[in-house]
Amino acid sequence: MAGTASHVGKSTVVAGLLRALSRRGVDAAPFKAQNMSNNARVAVIPGGKDAYGEIGVSQAVQARAAEVTPTTDHNPVLLKPSGGGESQVIVQGRARATVPAGTYYESHWETARAAAIESFERLAATHDVIVAEGAGSIAEINLADRDLANVETARFADARIVLVGDIERGGVFASLYGTLELLPDDLRERVVGLLVNKFRGDRSLLDPGLCELESKTGRPVLGVLPHDDPGLPEEDSLSAPAVGDRGVLGEEDGIPTAEAATVAVPRWPHLSNATDLEPLASVPGVRVAYVPLDATLATADAVVLPGTKNTVDDLRAAREEGFDDTLRSFEGPIVGVCGGYQMLGERIENAHVEGTGSVDTVRGFGLLPMKTVFSPEKRVQRRSCGVDPVPPLRGASGRATGYEIHMGTSTVTGDHPEPLEPGSVAQDGVLGTYLHGLFENRSIRRAFGDAAFGAAGISPPMETGTDSDPYEAAADLLETHLSDQYRSLLHLDGTPD
Repeated sequence: MAGTASHVGKSTVVAGLLRALSRRGVDAAPFKAQNMSNNARVAVIPGGKDAYGEIGVSQAVQARAAEVTPTTDHNPVLLKPSGGGESQVIVQGRARATVPAGTYYESHWETARAAAIESFERLAATHDVIVAEGAGSIAEINLADRDLANVETARFADARIVLVGDIERGGVFASLYGTLELLPDDLRERVVGLLVNKFRGDRSLLDPGLCELESKTGRPVLGVLPHDDPGLPEEDSLSAPAVGDRGVLGEEDGIPTAEAATVAVPRWPHLSNATDLEPLASVPGVRVAYVPLDATLATADAVVLPGTKNTVDDLRAAREEGFDDTLRSFEGPIVGVCGGYQMLGERIENAHVEGTGSVDTVRGFGLLPMKTVFSPEKRVQRRSCGVDPVPPLRGASGRATGYEIHMGTSTVTGDHPEPLEPGSVAQDGVLGTYLHGLFENRSIRRAFGDAAFGAAGISPPMETGTDSDPYEAAADLLETHLSDQYRSLLHLDGTPD
């Protein structure tokens, strides 16, 4: 699944196809040779005993759609931007180095390509179908000789290519046609069809253009998918608001703003794992609002401090804007996750300061009795733990599952509740935890939502039915709008050849 650009919907199309294949008993798996994202999930490292590494969120989501265990083979190369034009290079789950963008191809390209081929071959040996996702546009001609996720993957996988275009942006006909024209000859021959995504309106008005597009390209239009978000976690950076911008999630539930509770989320300069907030926004009546660091929090009922790739730098940026004083005066429930948790403590020791190469002890916000000591080792693991229903999680029960990806060890000072995994801490309605995926646990997101409603002085709206399954919704979206005569191209007509 290749795209004409970033954010055209490739990830959702891949997830929907994988679930549709799984429905038919086809053993399928996702693959993305190289990804760039600070939204990562924990996956199994093949061949290692209880060994875990990092992959991009979309491939973890796609593995779940395919109903297979996420492994680092699904995304063998992950680049995590760390600021200053540098990225941490994750190869088959493990961090290898942090390098400037300009030197990556000189220092790690061959290693990355070899790892991608190795991972693909392992997957191909154990699955019937591999659904690979490209990155950005497949026609970036300045990168054609080193485009691992698109050009190289299509070649070493001997893949058939479906080209996805986004009609919402406008110019979808030119995008699809122009992308085909710019492809190397051998890749153009591999394109078996086109998909138009995110369509709104009367399909009959589109048909003349589709017919001419097929005539000009010699490729069939496999389907037109409507603009209908099934609710899968986002990964692309375009899904998060820009620094200083305000973005609000959860406004589509039809509940008036006056009857809603607002959870404010500071938009760190180095925000990571923003997908942690998406499940919370699915609670009816909860609005998740990204706010700039100089925000007053006057309209907020609760606050969540999300993860960050650069805890110390974002902590200092927040202090420069006065956010620490604002947060200390806030009286509602507060949750800090990973880097946000580290900021809530008394201090951070052995902290790397961006641009200086030096280390220092940095004062935290001081809302939790905890200190963090940084070290070069990164903790990457899955977690399952009991829930102690202390504020702001009063009413939560059962066990919480999630994952940890962080550097630094936090130590709680004094006798305070550890409501989740050891090292978490709660005090006076403030909770800190390393557990990414916290709000994917229904009991916890409902409890925190109730705390936000309580702070707002309003009652939570009545629940209607159960949460829908976004994986089934993605498959339904694809199956409903895929042209019947082309289903065999995507192995949806029975057993794969």
